[in-house]
Amino acid sequence: MASKNLYVGNLPFSMNTAGLEALFQQAGQVASASVIIDRMSGRSRGFGFVEMASDADAQKAIEMFNNKDVEGRNMVVNEARPKEERPRENSFRPRR
Repeated sequence: MASKNLYVGNLPFSMNTAGLEALFQQAGQVASASVIIDRMSGRSRGFGFVEMASDADAQKAIEMFNNKDVEGRNMVVNEARPKEERPRENSFRPRR
């Protein structure tokens, strides 16, 4: 059984990884969950990812939570797109 990764956007900034996981467990088995944190401020960036254990659980989660109001914000939930390969920035810059 293949797991399915979901993108969860427009999260309230008070949401943490444990809260996100607990919320999505209402739809089925959660393999993993993470809220993306801003490195500079240490606060949530307002989105995260949830990996559901099965396609059926993922579909149920999308139906349950897409456009659902959580703390005054309508969440966006859909299938996550594969991470794109970005060219690595070269930190070495020659002096002029």
